[in-house]
Amino acid sequence: MQLSVITYPHPTLRIKSKPIRRVDAELKEIVAQMFELMYEHKGVGLAANQVDLPLRLFVANPAGEKGEGEEFVIINPELQLPKGNETSQEGCLSLPGLYGQVKRPKSIRLSAYDLQGNPIEGTFDGFLGRIFQHENDHLDGVMFFDRMSAEARRDLEDAMDTLETDFRSKQGTGSIPDDETLVKRLSTWHEKYT
Repeated sequence: MQLSVITYPHPTLRIKSKPIRRVDAELKEIVAQMFELMYEHKGVGLAANQVDLPLRLFVANPAGEKGEGEEFVIINPELQLPKGNETSQEGCLSLPGLYGQVKRPKSIRLSAYDLQGNPIEGTFDGFLGRIFQHENDHLDGVMFFDRMSAEARRDLEDAMDTLETDFRSKQGTGSIPDDETLVKRLSTWHEKYT
């Protein structure tokens, strides 16, 4: 299966993902492809929703370069114990070229699993903590601009309108299925992994 990064306003970006109950060879191949796409698009994190899969899974590498930094595969994450506040600029591979100031907790506690089923437990802050929060939001159907002030979000409206117009015109020509068809297809993945 060939994955690609979907862009706003694709409906899968607003779907709350379901927990993964099993890991198989196909899921491992999906993870490998997600890393490739993340590096190809110059990203530091990529959630399964962003490749049109409604599963509670994301990949991350704060270095953003293949062969550098540390790669993380995060399955069924739960974030707790937020502490402090910090505002920093964020972007998103599903909103190419758009950036905004987002206020998030300074540190969070993460409980999750890796690809081998080993538990991941720890407190994360700084850039990595922000990546984990951003990607976890995707799994809940939340985009970074949802966390921005209305005033700050106004600066993104024109670019978001352009993305929406482009997406809807592709649906109009049939090169992208309508929203209902896109959402219906997701049940196959739910049946397989959740």
